Amino acid sequence: MSYVRPTRGVRVQPSDLPQRQGPGLPTRFGAFIAPYHGIDESPSLQLRQDLDLVGRLDALGFDEAWIGEHHSAGYETIASPEVFIAAAAEHTRHIRLGTGVNSLPYHHPLMLADRLVQLDHQTRGRVMLGAGPGQLASDAVMMGIDPLRQRTMMAEALDAIVRLLRGETVTEKTDWYELAEARLQMGPYRPEGLELAVASTVSPSGAVQAGRHGIGLLSLTAADPSGRAGLTANWATYEKTCASHGHTPDRAKWRLVVPMHLSESREQAREEAEYGVLHMVRYLEGLSGIPLPWGRTAAGAVERWTTEGFPIFGIATIGTPADVIDRIEALAQDSGGFGTLLLLDLPTAAPAAKLRSYDLFARHVVPHCTGAARRRAASMEWAQANSDRLVGAMRTAVEAAFHDNTP
Repeated sequence: MSYVRPTRGVRVQPSDLPQRQGPGLPTRFGAFIAPYHGIDESPSLQLRQDLDLVGRLDALGFDEAWIGEHHSAGYETIASPEVFIAAAAEHTRHIRLGTGVNSLPYHHPLMLADRLVQLDHQTRGRVMLGAGPGQLASDAVMMGIDPLRQRTMMAEALDAIVRLLRGETVTEKTDWYELAEARLQMGPYRPEGLELAVASTVSPSGAVQAGRHGIGLLSLTAADPSGRAGLTANWATYEKTCASHGHTPDRAKWRLVVPMHLSESREQAREEAEYGVLHMVRYLEGLSGIPLPWGRTAAGAVERWTTEGFPIFGIATIGTPADVIDRIEALAQDSGGFGTLLLLDLPTAAPAAKLRSYDLFARHVVPHCTGAARRRAASMEWAQANSDRLVGAMRTAVEAAFHDNTP
């Protein structure tokens, strides 16, 4: 299907957007803020910019913001998502705030669970715990952790954290932590407890851990070609593991993370995306130690990113709200349906243009997925279909008013 594409500076019109609504579309939306920042700017200002972004997302009605934890490589600058969330919560009202994700091998389970419960009370129940093994090998190496053991360590810590949050007293000893009659002195803010989600990439390990405990699945590589191909397989693994542990899988708890940048036209969106794309290329080159030949020019990097994709970040959707809706509907079709779409926050554009992208998403994409404008459209269609009768009645009423009030 093709759509009329608005040009630079022209407002997006309803006729520019697809009118269909596919099955399994997400109804909740948010941002996954690692964050990624170029190393040529003030880190203090970048952190403030991230806090301001969460405030803007709250004002636009986004449902969630997930905040990362990283300790090396220079680009991902938040070391403690809990500290960041505590600050962001004081300047927001509705948006839920998740750790995206806590690297469990880096924390004693009791200490992490205790901090999250305190934060849950401070935010009146707006906190979510995201769990993962840790993405950067450089983080693990600095702490003397063998990267090959991180997934095993995560599974051990997650099991302990789930039990502690349920109110159990836990006594166990592993080769890296010990719990002796450990218990939390406060429970979560809400009776239903603290929401948890496990990070999932291409391998099934995240889906297995999420299914084992019956908690949410956070798919970080939904935009990667291999990640998209694995969505169905990961969900099948999640369903099977849930069933074997007595849990009911719920697609509403499934979150997909994708990079997107919106503007009023495709051309404008791609031009804006050239702003920070080379920072991302340098980051990827630094992690891999391999020069990337398609990263010599910003335009060439954007072309690569939107076609074959980048390592880690996958394929970006850079275009209009209609393009983004197409992509979301394709993801829903590929996956069979999911509950929440998270925009991977990247330096895709200058700050003002990036905020404008979030604004366009909230104004045009969210209502399409949630059906928020359907009743208005039906009301307009009814009025148009009955215009002769309604206009005739109004004209008769006006004529009667003149007749009754003429001396």
